[in-house]
Amino acid sequence: MALLLPPVLGTLPYPSWKSVTNPDLTQCFQNTVLVWVPCIYLWLLAPFYCLHLYCHDHGRIHMSCLCTAKMVLGFLLASFGFVEFFYILLERSHEIQQHMVFLLSPIIRSMTVILALCIIQLERIRGCRSSVFLFLFWILAVVCSLVPLRAKIQLAMDEVCYIVRYLAFFSYFTIQLAQLFLCCFADQPPVGKTILEKVVNHLSLCRLVVKGYRAPLAEEDLWTLREEDTSHKIISELQQDWTAECAKIQKQEKALASGVALGSRLPDQAQLLRKLQKEQSSGFILIRTLARKFGPYFLTGTLCIIFHDAFMFAIPQVLSLLLGFMRDEDAPLWKGYFYATLMFLLSCLQSLFNHQYMYTCFTVGMRVKTAVMGLVYRKSLVINSASRRTCTVGEIVNLVSADTQKLMDFVVYFNAVWLAPIEIALCLFFLWQHLGPSALAGIATVILIFPLNGFIAKKRSKLQVKIQMKFMDGRIRLMNEILNGIKILKFYAWEKAFLEQVLGYREKELKALKKSQILYSISIASFNSSSFLVRALFYVTLDDRNVLDAQKVFVSMALINILKTPLSQLPFAISTTMQAVVSLRRLGKYLCSEELKVDNVSKAPLSSGRNLVIENGTFSWSTEGPPCLRRINVRVPRGSLVAVVGHVGSGKSSLLSAMLGETEKRSGQVTVKGSVAYVPQQAWIQNATVQDNITFGREKLKTWYQRVLEVCALLPDLDILPAGDATEIGEKGLNLSGGQKQRVSLARAVYRKADVYMLDDPLSAVDAHVGQHIFDKVIGPKGVLRDKTRILVTHGMSFLPQADLILVLVDGEITESGSYQELLSRHGAFADFIHTFANTERKESAIQRDVSAVIKMCGIPSIQSYETFGLSVLSRGDSTNTNLQNMEPVSEEEQEQVPEDLGKLTVVDKARTGRVRLEMYKKYFKTIGLAIIIPIVFLYAFQQGASLAYNYWLSMWADDPVVNGTQIDTDLKLAVFGALGFVQGIAIFGTTVAISICGIIASRHLHMDLLINVLRSPMSFFESTPSGNLLNRFAKEIDAIDCMVPEGLKMMLSYVFKLMEVCIIVLMATPFAAVIILPLAFLYAFVQSFYVATSCQLRRLEAVSRSPIYTHFNETVQGASVIRAFGEQSRFILQANKRVDFNQTSYFPRFVATRWLAVNLEFVGNGVVLAAAILSVMGKSTLSPGIVGLAVSHSLQVTGILSWIVRSWTDVENNIVSVERVNEYAETAKEASWSKEGSTLPLAWPQTGTIEFQDYGLQYRKGLELALKGITLNIHEREKVGIVGRTGAGKSSLALGIFRILEAAKGRIFIDGVNIEDIGLHDLRSRITIIPQDPVLFSGSLRMNLDPFDTYTDEEVWSSLELAHLKNFVSNLPDKLNHECSEGGENLSLGQRQLVCLARALLRKTKILVLDEATAAVDLETDTLIQSTIRTQFEDCTVLTIAHRLNTIMDYTRVIVMDRGHISEMDSPANLITQRGQFYRMCREAGLV
Repeated sequence: MALLLPPVLGTLPYPSWKSVTNPDLTQCFQNTVLVWVPCIYLWLLAPFYCLHLYCHDHGRIHMSCLCTAKMVLGFLLASFGFVEFFYILLERSHEIQQHMVFLLSPIIRSMTVILALCIIQLERIRGCRSSVFLFLFWILAVVCSLVPLRAKIQLAMDEVCYIVRYLAFFSYFTIQLAQLFLCCFADQPPVGKTILEKVVNHLSLCRLVVKGYRAPLAEEDLWTLREEDTSHKIISELQQDWTAECAKIQKQEKALASGVALGSRLPDQAQLLRKLQKEQSSGFILIRTLARKFGPYFLTGTLCIIFHDAFMFAIPQVLSLLLGFMRDEDAPLWKGYFYATLMFLLSCLQSLFNHQYMYTCFTVGMRVKTAVMGLVYRKSLVINSASRRTCTVGEIVNLVSADTQKLMDFVVYFNAVWLAPIEIALCLFFLWQHLGPSALAGIATVILIFPLNGFIAKKRSKLQVKIQMKFMDGRIRLMNEILNGIKILKFYAWEKAFLEQVLGYREKELKALKKSQILYSISIASFNSSSFLVRALFYVTLDDRNVLDAQKVFVSMALINILKTPLSQLPFAISTTMQAVVSLRRLGKYLCSEELKVDNVSKAPLSSGRNLVIENGTFSWSTEGPPCLRRINVRVPRGSLVAVVGHVGSGKSSLLSAMLGETEKRSGQVTVKGSVAYVPQQAWIQNATVQDNITFGREKLKTWYQRVLEVCALLPDLDILPAGDATEIGEKGLNLSGGQKQRVSLARAVYRKADVYMLDDPLSAVDAHVGQHIFDKVIGPKGVLRDKTRILVTHGMSFLPQADLILVLVDGEITESGSYQELLSRHGAFADFIHTFANTERKESAIQRDVSAVIKMCGIPSIQSYETFGLSVLSRGDSTNTNLQNMEPVSEEEQEQVPEDLGKLTVVDKARTGRVRLEMYKKYFKTIGLAIIIPIVFLYAFQQGASLAYNYWLSMWADDPVVNGTQIDTDLKLAVFGALGFVQGIAIFGTTVAISICGIIASRHLHMDLLINVLRSPMSFFESTPSGNLLNRFAKEIDAIDCMVPEGLKMMLSYVFKLMEVCIIVLMATPFAAVIILPLAFLYAFVQSFYVATSCQLRRLEAVSRSPIYTHFNETVQGASVIRAFGEQSRFILQANKRVDFNQTSYFPRFVATRWLAVNLEFVGNGVVLAAAILSVMGKSTLSPGIVGLAVSHSLQVTGILSWIVRSWTDVENNIVSVERVNEYAETAKEASWSKEGSTLPLAWPQTGTIEFQDYGLQYRKGLELALKGITLNIHEREKVGIVGRTGAGKSSLALGIFRILEAAKGRIFIDGVNIEDIGLHDLRSRITIIPQDPVLFSGSLRMNLDPFDTYTDEEVWSSLELAHLKNFVSNLPDKLNHECSEGGENLSLGQRQLVCLARALLRKTKILVLDEATAAVDLETDTLIQSTIRTQFEDCTVLTIAHRLNTIMDYTRVIVMDRGHISEMDSPANLITQRGQFYRMCREAGLV
C-alpha cells in the first residue's frame, strides 16, 4: 500500500513539497500516513461490520472460483509484507533503531490484509454475496498507493535504478487493483435459496441498459425484487407497529369519550375540532410509524448528502486558489495542474455521494409506497360499513395512486427542508469571508424572500388540499361509478349528463391547479432572481476602494451558483412537504377509521345443539346511527332451515349482516359455531374463470365440483361458454346474466362445505323452474345442504312450508317466528299476508283458472316428473347466452386463437415497445398550439441571453484595470448589470407561467378526449377492459399530464439553454476546449440514447403493472363482506402483495437506471470542468483572470446541469407515455353517433309504440354464431308481450337489439315505421325506457338519480315516487328528494333501488317500456303492487317483459318463448298452454298449472 522495500534512508535525494519544479510528499509521509489510512479504516469498522453480518444470516455460500481468487491474491499481498519485514530486519538492521516505523508498516499492512481475508470468509458463511465495506477498503488502498507509484515512476525517469524493488512494488500494486476489480462482482447465491437479490452494480445495470437498447425490455428481463423490498417483508413488520399505534389512539378516544358527561353532547364546533385533531394526529402517527421502520436506512442517505455538501463547498475554495494562481505570475505550473485535478476529484466525489443519497431516498420511497399500499389494502378488508360509506372506491384508488406518490416525493425532498437553510447559511458565511460587510445586503435579501415563499407555500397547500384534491377525488369517484353503471347510462342515454358532471369537477380542479401554478411561478421567479439580487447588492455596497477583481467576482459567483440549488429546491421541498402532510392526513384518517369489531360475533367450534344464537341483539350500521335491528332473539338448531321474510326494507339483509358481524352490535350476544359460507343478495363475481370463482382458493375436488355444478344448474351454462369452466368472467360478472351470476355465487358457497350457510335471497334472480330445482337440490330438506344450518332470506312463498323455522321481520324487529303451520294457526300478520297475497293472486290470475280448465278438457296429464322431464329441458345447451358471446374483443387476428385462449375475455393492459412515437409529442403540442409554443421558446432564449450578457459583463468588469485604487464607470456598469438581471427575472416568471398554462390547456383537451372516447365506446369494450385500466388512465396518467409533463418541460428547456450558455462561455475563453467538448457531447448523446430507450420501456411496464393493483383494490372493496365471510383475507392479501411487488420490479430498475445515467453523465460534466481548468492553466500567459473565472465557474455548473437535463428529459419522455396511454382509447371501436344532424324525427316519436323485427339477426362478435337468428315479429300498439326462455335463449338479446347496445348483424328493426339504424343512439334510447335487472344508483341526490337533466318538476317526481310506492319512504327522509345516495346506492336496500328504477321509468313515461326481470329483488306483495302500477300507468304503452316469475305475464296479450336465438312459440298464454309446448312445461315446473 505504501512504498515497498524503501531505499536506504538518506542515500536517495527525494524531492519534497517545497521543491518548485517537482513537488512530492516526503518519504516518511508515504510510509506512514498512506499505509495506515486504509488499515485504520478496516480495523476501526470491522467489529461493527462483523456484528452486522452476525445479525443478518442469509445462508452459507459454497467456496466459488471468485472467492478462491480473492483468497489467493490476499495471501500473496500478505506474504509481500512479511518478506519486506524480514528483508528490513536482515539487511537494514543498523537503521531500525532510528526509523522503527519502516519495520512496523509492513507488519501492519500484512495483518490488515489477513483481517480482510477473514472478513471475506465470514461474508461467505453468512451468505453476503458482495461487500461495499471491502470495496471501499480496496479503493482506499489503491488511492493511497498512487503517490508512491508516481514517486517510483519519477525515480525511474531520473535513472535511479532498483529493478527488484520496482518489480516488487508494481506487482503489489497490480494485485491490489485485481482485488478491487474482483470486488465489483457478486458471488453465487447461498445454498438452498433462490436468487432473491440481484446485486445492483454498474456492470449489471450496463447489461440491462444495453439489452433495453437492442430490443424492448419484457417482464422476464427485469430483476427479481430483493427480499427486503417485498411487500411481505415490509408489511409484516410494519403492521404490528401500526396496530399498536391504532390501539393507543382508540384508548385515548375512549378516555376522552368517558370524560364527557353522560347524556351531554359536545357542541358542533367542539366535535369538528376533535375530528380535525384526530385527522392531524393520525397523520403524525403514520409518519412516526414509517420513520421508525425506514428511518435508520434513510439516515445513511442523509450522511451521504452531508458528505456531498462538504465536497460541494470545498470546490469554490479550490477555485479561489486557482484564480490566485492565475493572478500570480511567479507561481509554478504544477500548482495550477494540482488545483485543476483537485477540483475534478472533488466534483467526482460530490457526484458519487449525491447519487448514493438519491438511490437511498428512492429505495426508501419505494418501500414507503409498498407499506402504505399494504396498509390501505388490509384496512379495506376490516373497515366497517359506516366508515366505508364515507370513503368511496374512487377515493381509495386515489389514496394508493396520488397520495402514495406524494409520500415518495416527500422522502426524496425531505432533507432539503432542513439542509437547504444550512446550505444557504454556509454560502452566506463564505460570501462574508470573500466580500466582507457587503455580504450583509445579500443576507437581508434572502431573509426577506423566505416569508414571501412561506406565504406562497401556505396558499398553494390550501388550494391543493381544500380544492384541487377534493375535486380530483370527486372526479375519480364519479368516474368509478360511471364505469360501474355504464350499461344504465347507455340504456337511459345519460352519457351527456354525466359527462358534464365530470367536466364540472375537472374545470374546478384545473382552476385550482392554475392558481397554484401561478403562485409557484412567482416563487420560482423570486428565488431565481434572489441570486441576482444578492450579487447586485454585493456590488452596490462595495466601497470605492474595495475593487471588483476576478477572484471576488467568480468565487462569489460559484458560491451563488451553489446558493441557487437550495434556493430553488426549498420552495419545491416545502411544497412537497405540505402536499405530503395533506396526504398523510388523508391516509391517516382512512387507516384510523373504525373497523369491524372482533367481538361483534363470537366464533366457536362446531358442536351439537344450536349453531347460531342471537340473544337480545340490537344492531346498527354505525355507532351513532339509529338501530336497524332491535330486540333480536334467534336460536337456530344445527341442520335446520330458517326462512327470513318481510317487506322491502324491513331488515332481512341486515339480519344476515349482523350474523356475519358486519353491523355494529349495540347490545346482546351473537354466537356462530363452525365455518360460514355467504351468498349476498347482489352476487359478487371476481374477474377470473368460472372454476376459480367457484373453488374460491380451495383445491379442486373433481367429483364434488361436478356435483356442485349439477345441483346449482350450471352444467347447461358451461356447455355454452367458449371454454367451459375455464372461461374468464368479466368484472362484476359483466358477461353473465343475473341468474348465472347468482348461481355461480351459490355454487361458491356450496363448494365450500361450510357448517352454516347464509343465503340472502339467492333465488330471486333465477327463472322460477331453476329456482325450484336449486331449492330441491341444494337448499331444501332433500338438497345437498340438508345436514347444514341454512338461513335463507326469500320472497318465494312456495318455499316456506318446507322451512323448519320462519322469522317474520317488520321494521327491524322479529314480530313472529315459528314453523309455517304454527304461524298460520296464530292468525297473525304473517297469516294475513299469506291469505291477502293468495286472494290477490286469485284475482289477478283468473286467466290461470281458465287455463287449468282448458288443460283438463284437453286431457293433458297434470303430473309430470320434474327430475326426468324438467332437467332434460334444463340441460339443453344453448349457444346464445345473454352476454356470454362477448368473450373476446373484436379483432381479426384473435379469430384464430388457440383453444386455450378461447375463454379469455379481458384485455390485459399491454405495454407498447420502443421509444415514444413522435406523434405523441406532436399531439401534445398540437393541443397547446404553435402560436403559444414559439413565443415561449423565444422567451427562454431571451432569458438565457440576458444571463449570458450580464455574466460576460461581469468578467469584463473584473478585468478592468485599477487606477488609483478604483475602477472607472462603476455606476454605468452596475446599471447595465441591474437592467440585464431585471429583464431575466421577468422572463423567468413569463416562461414558467406560460408553460404551466400550456400544460393545463393540453391536459384539459386530453382529458376531455379520453372521457368522450371512453363514453362513446360500445359495451363490449367495458366487458373486456378492466375498470382498473380505465381508472389508472383517469387518475395516475391524467395527474402526470397535469403536473409532471409541464414541470419536466420547464426544467428541460431552462437547463438546455443554460448548457448552451456554459458551452458558449467556455468556448469564448478557450476555443481549444471544442476539441474536448465535442467528443463529450457525442458521448453524452450516445449514453442518453441508450438510457431513454430502456427507461421509457420500464416506465411503460411500470404503468401497465399498476392497473391490476387498482382492479384488485376495486374488486376487494366491493366484495369485502364475502371475503370476510369465507375467511379468505390472507389469500387476497397475498394476491395484492404479488401485484404490488410486480409493479415494484418495474419501478426499481427504472430509478436505478436513472442513477446509472446520472453518474455516467456527471463524470462527463466533470471532464468539462477538468478540461476548462487544465486549458486555462496551459493558457495562463494569454488568458485574463476574468475570462478564466467565468469559464471555470460556469463549467462547474455543467455537472448539475447535465444531471437535471437527464432528469427532466427522462421525466418528459416517461410522462409523455401517459399521453400515449391516454390516447390509446382514441383508436378503439366506437358506437354510432349519439345524434344525427338534420334529423327529421318528430319530437313526440314514437307516438304509437309499434315494433317490427324484419329477419333480425344479432351477434356479440364477428366470427361467432348469431345470438338471434332470423327474428321476424310485429308488436302492435299498446300490446303487452312477455318474453320467456331458458338462460341464454336470447331473451335479453332482444332488448339489447332494440336499444342498439349491440348492432344488427342482419335485418332491421322499425319503431313506428322508422328504421332505428337511421337515427342517433340518444334519439333512440331517450325515447324508449327500460327497467334493468340490476338496479344501479349513483352517488348524489335522489332527485339526480331520477332526473339527471332536471327535465321534470318536483310535482312530477313526487308523483312517480308515489306510483312506485316510495313516497312514504322518501317523505320520511330528512332531506327528502335531496337525500344523498351513497356510492352504488348502498344506503338503500336492493328492493328500494329497484323501486327507484321503476320511478325513473314512470317519470319518462315513453310509449315503449322494456322490463328486464325488473322485480326479481322485491317481495311478492311489492311485486304485485308494481305489476298493478305497470298495468295501469303503462296501459296505453307497448310493454315488453323479460320474465322470471311467469305469473306476472299470465294476463299479457302475447308470450314469446325464445330458444337458441329463435322464436320457438308465440301466442297468448292460454293458447300456448293448450299447445303443450315449451311454455306449458315451464308453467308446470313453476307450479302454475
